[in-house]
Amino acid sequence: MIPRYSRPDMVAIWSPQTKFRIWYEIEAHACDAMADLGVIPRENAQAVWKAKDVEFDVDRIDEIEAVTKHDVIAFLTHLAEIVGNDEARFVHQGMTSSDVLDTTLNVQLVRAADILLADMDKLLDALKRRAMEHKDTLRVGRSHGIHAEPTTMGLTFARFYAEMDRNRTRLRTAREEVATGAISGAVGTFANVDPRVEEHVCAQMGLAPEPISTQVIPRDRHAAFFACLGVIASSIENIAIEIRHMQRTEVLEGAEFFSMGQKGSSAMPHKKNPILTENLTGLARLVRMAVVPAMENVALWHERDISHSSVERAIGPDATVTLDFALARLTGVIDKMLIFPENMLENMNKFPGLVMSQRVLLALTQAGVSREDAYAMVQRNALKVWEERVDFQEQLLGDADVVAALGEDAIREKFDMGYHTKHVDTIFARVFG
Repeated sequence: MIPRYSRPDMVAIWSPQTKFRIWYEIEAHACDAMADLGVIPRENAQAVWKAKDVEFDVDRIDEIEAVTKHDVIAFLTHLAEIVGNDEARFVHQGMTSSDVLDTTLNVQLVRAADILLADMDKLLDALKRRAMEHKDTLRVGRSHGIHAEPTTMGLTFARFYAEMDRNRTRLRTAREEVATGAISGAVGTFANVDPRVEEHVCAQMGLAPEPISTQVIPRDRHAAFFACLGVIASSIENIAIEIRHMQRTEVLEGAEFFSMGQKGSSAMPHKKNPILTENLTGLARLVRMAVVPAMENVALWHERDISHSSVERAIGPDATVTLDFALARLTGVIDKMLIFPENMLENMNKFPGLVMSQRVLLALTQAGVSREDAYAMVQRNALKVWEERVDFQEQLLGDADVVAALGEDAIREKFDMGYHTKHVDTIFARVFG
């Protein structure tokens, strides 16, 4: 997480001040619940709220932690300095550090997910707009990097939309799954804190009580969350690579917007490089870097250990901040992306008519030719197009066997581009409703 790839709203979620504010709210709400249950005096619970408008002194907490070697104790000591030692004596009653730390982490992940969901909505809007704009813009589809059959640029955008829409559904599920809290005390038995305290705190923090938490919230929830972020990052890279391919000089079917005054190379003034989508490929790797450690965090010793803690302090902010930036960057790329329909047609006709080979093959089999013989008839003509750049339709019209099977008019009819786009509306209806 570096400023170059960060946006302020997501960064703020992971700031020390935000973290301590969440810690404080958890402790204050717990005191309210315990006062309601008659466990602690009402006046002590009310006294804790004296700090509700205070900006906690991060340097002071760090100073205390340098002595205590315990971050939660350092915070509680600082809180007592603010509200008074006697007034604060019931803070953290019956609780353990994980109650605060785990509940806070999940609050942060939920808030991060909300930002990411909003990011994805903007990306989906951009993808849908470009899909509609280029629904009928012909381009050649490729398999293994080789020309296959005609498709449209709109279908390219539409499939990316559908993929991101699935990712949005996954993220909503991951958000819901990680939105739990635990105020269950040492080893999670509620021996020293009433379960109703947990219910109250979770309700106030927008979470659901964890059904069984040992001393920590189970990390399979977090593994699923970070795995979801990794899948979203992979989808970003999927889109980025397609755009990078389109911007290659010998392809040039689409390109990132190149702004006035922008420079592509320190050495070659003519360059227009796909730097944003290349950057997105790299950022996707960074987000996915969090997935395996999150999976490994699931296996903890007994009711609690802290092997997961150092990992989460890094991957929580790093993965969410990076993905937030990447989604925003990709949205900008899609929104301003340049599309070159003429180049798409020129590329498709680089080997004239060759993309119609399957349609001719099918017509021959329907005319009574065996598939083996039909394939050989089409292929021998297609290979001449590869080797000599002649026109495929003219080759077929000069092949006596093909003409005998189909007739000249039927051969010419097989080169209608509309044949390949006749179901575009059906696909769009499936994708966009």
